[in-house]
Amino acid sequence: MLQFLKYVLATFVGLILFLFLSFFILAGIGSLLSSEEKVTLDDKSVLRLDLNQPIREIGVDNPFSEFGVPFTGEESVVGLKDIVDALKSAQSDDKIKGIYLKTEGPEAGWATLEEIRNQLLEFKKSKKFVVTYGESYSEKGYYIASVADKIYLNPAGGIEWNGLSAEYSFFKGTFDKLEIKPLVFRVGEFKSAIEMFSRQDMSEASKKQSIELIGAINNNFLKNISASRNIPVGELKNLADSLAVENPKSALKYKFITNLGYQDELETALKKELKVDVDKSISYVGVNKYLQGSSSVEKGDFNTRVGVLVAEGEITGGDGDDGNIGSDKFVKELKEIRENDKIKAVVIRINSPGGSALASDVMWREIELTAKKKPVIASMSDVAASGGYYMAMGCDTIVAQPNTITGSIGIFGLIFNVTDFMNNKLGITFDGVGTSPHADWPTATREMTEFEKSMIQKSVNEGYETFTRKAAEGRKMPVEKLKSLAQGRVWSGIEAKQNGLVDVLGGIDDAIKIAAKAAKLKEGDYRVRYYPEKKRPFNEMIEKLLGDNEEQATNKALGDLAPYVKTYKKLMNMGGMQARMPFEMVIR
Repeated sequence: MLQFLKYVLATFVGLILFLFLSFFILAGIGSLLSSEEKVTLDDKSVLRLDLNQPIREIGVDNPFSEFGVPFTGEESVVGLKDIVDALKSAQSDDKIKGIYLKTEGPEAGWATLEEIRNQLLEFKKSKKFVVTYGESYSEKGYYIASVADKIYLNPAGGIEWNGLSAEYSFFKGTFDKLEIKPLVFRVGEFKSAIEMFSRQDMSEASKKQSIELIGAINNNFLKNISASRNIPVGELKNLADSLAVENPKSALKYKFITNLGYQDELETALKKELKVDVDKSISYVGVNKYLQGSSSVEKGDFNTRVGVLVAEGEITGGDGDDGNIGSDKFVKELKEIRENDKIKAVVIRINSPGGSALASDVMWREIELTAKKKPVIASMSDVAASGGYYMAMGCDTIVAQPNTITGSIGIFGLIFNVTDFMNNKLGITFDGVGTSPHADWPTATREMTEFEKSMIQKSVNEGYETFTRKAAEGRKMPVEKLKSLAQGRVWSGIEAKQNGLVDVLGGIDDAIKIAAKAAKLKEGDYRVRYYPEKKRPFNEMIEKLLGDNEEQATNKALGDLAPYVKTYKKLMNMGGMQARMPFEMVIR
């Protein structure tokens, strides 16, 4: 026993020492990461803009991503705000001579790309160069690359030019095999999010809205590329239809690119442009490093601000997390902004496909309260649909990009009857008692009566009436007209503007200017503050250490099957009525 206690004591002391040393090691790393590293730029620097990574509204810098340090995430996430800020600063920075783009396959939505592309066009007014090299270009990648003065494509590479598409997954066959019966309650002919459970293909209504949506986005895509490359829109369409841009030589022939060449050949040309010796390296600087060393001074009165509250992800109750908009956390942040007298106007930056109808309504109420005290402007990013639109409709003005996906004004409810699955597949049966005939309602473990189903449908109908009434009030249009635009239908930003669901076509900067003007602030007299603030690397690392990093583990374990598991988890998290657009609407 004495020997046993000795081992226990030794183990305990060892653990204490390990935790003690780990704390000081982490503290040391945190001190290094938290300190502002002084970055000195060369007089002939080139801003290296790497878009081949996830792009979110607010970035997360992970200095350990290159080293594979456990629990710290696999990669950095670049922030749209950081990209735009770097481009603005570089435009007037004498030490930045140009931009080198890496944009083969950006991991971002179309409206995010529009913001970046527009800022690159603004940068080019400085007469500094923009060049890009790619081993291949997706259509999203080429959309950004098309603004460059020199577009290099690897001679053995390729370019995607075959039109845009949107593909959906349907799970009815899976549920049939498992003997699970999805019970769907919805309002709106176009509320197609539920079709993945009830059909094996797209309905005519779903096809109609999808074709019109991607058609509008494609037209904007072609128009802008036509302007940048001086290729007629009609010719661009014909080349896509005929798959004529089949290899690098054809890309050069049709003027999609300016040069066939390797990266070293581009760098040789850059050295000549920069007047740098052939045997010397080009002084590249990335976005994060550049912003650390940028000498630009923030203008405006510190005590006069426009606050930008970022709402990104699916909508849920509670505090949410990095991938969700939690209504409790959003309400708390917006209330603090509303009560901060230094903040004179607010921009709600929305990038959300929707989610919980109840959480959406809770956030709408807080936006309404804020709008009574100071101007509130909505800025739509890639998607602001269903619950995302619910948030926007409480704002004074709605700003969207031409290729924003919005609308989807509708409600649905979803319950799975798992009785046959549990009985026949697993041998599990259910029985119980209650004080009334409907005490266990709603339930997934027995067939609901028609009366019970009608009560759920009634609740969904009432939710739809509330949604459309509030939307009509916010848009200042008759309810019947609003309903003709609703029914769960999604629209592009251009279509939404034409139909009165959006006020202005533009980006986040346009929304900030509108907010400042509404608050009677003059340009240069105010500062812009984003909420929540960008996380510091050390704080992010600690969160990863304390969290279970479930998504990263899922991706590693399941590979290509991971998206389906994520879809399953979304289904399991659908409590109550949903104001949500069609699942995983990825246009590529």
